[in-house]
Amino acid sequence: MRICSLLPGATEIAYLLGLADQIVGVTHECDYPADAKYKPVVVRSVIDPNRMSSQEIDAKVAELLQAGKGLYTIDESIFLEAAPDMILTQGLCDVCALDYDDVMKAAQRLPKMPEIVSLNPHSLAETLDDISRVGRATRRETAAATLVHALRDRIDRVGAREPEYRPRVVCLEWFEPLYVAGHWVPEMVTLAGGFDVLGRRGEPSFKIEWQKVIDSKPDVILLMPCGFDVRRTVKESTPLRRLEGWSDLSAVKAGNVYALNGNAYFSRPGPRLVNGLEILARIIHAEDAAWSPSPTEAAKFN
Repeated sequence: MRICSLLPGATEIAYLLGLADQIVGVTHECDYPADAKYKPVVVRSVIDPNRMSSQEIDAKVAELLQAGKGLYTIDESIFLEAAPDMILTQGLCDVCALDYDDVMKAAQRLPKMPEIVSLNPHSLAETLDDISRVGRATRRETAAATLVHALRDRIDRVGAREPEYRPRVVCLEWFEPLYVAGHWVPEMVTLAGGFDVLGRRGEPSFKIEWQKVIDSKPDVILLMPCGFDVRRTVKESTPLRRLEGWSDLSAVKAGNVYALNGNAYFSRPGPRLVNGLEILARIIHAEDAAWSPSPTEAAKFN
């Protein structure tokens, strides 16, 4: 079987199911595991986020979407050469991956129409279901069942206890403008023993006014911009310090502001969301964990 994975989370799933040798095409964002970076790249972004600030990225994304243009482009020559029997893609977010309609159009130009598996999770449970779906589609049911069981066990271990108190948590997915993280993130906060005071469980992230953040009186602020690692998150978070009332927030005074690796552990619907859950549990209830985050996981932002 020849597989093109057009979603980083799906690429991670495929590798964990033992399908590395069958992957013949990925996106420019498929960087985990490291071997994925050496696969043929069939999808690229039309903007270069490494050369733009958060504000510039947001403005360019809005401009392209308003003009009816996609944020990603498919390299037809590489795609045709890959000749996939199966495409792993998504219909969850046009900002995160190639538009599903564009995937269909590209697939129809292949000599043989491939099977298309679209992953559209809004929760941890649905992410695990998608692992099972990929397992069935690729005849890796046993490996998928083993992986799902292991991930569910880790989720249950985190969420099994009811803490004596739940800190008020705000998760920011973008900073200029401000966005609150959605989909699975509020669920992860709850499982980790916190109370997400602004996020909407199972719903997309949304824009918010700064005053709403102040009014929410967070005990913990988690900075997890979509697509950024810890170092880039710290860099892009600098404007937050200039917001009126930032220094007066309880979370800031207590040193409970963390820059996280959103790209690895919170933005991608895949197995490493469970790593993100474990990171959140150690941050939100630091009193229960003798833990210092690694530079690739989180950093204090104070």
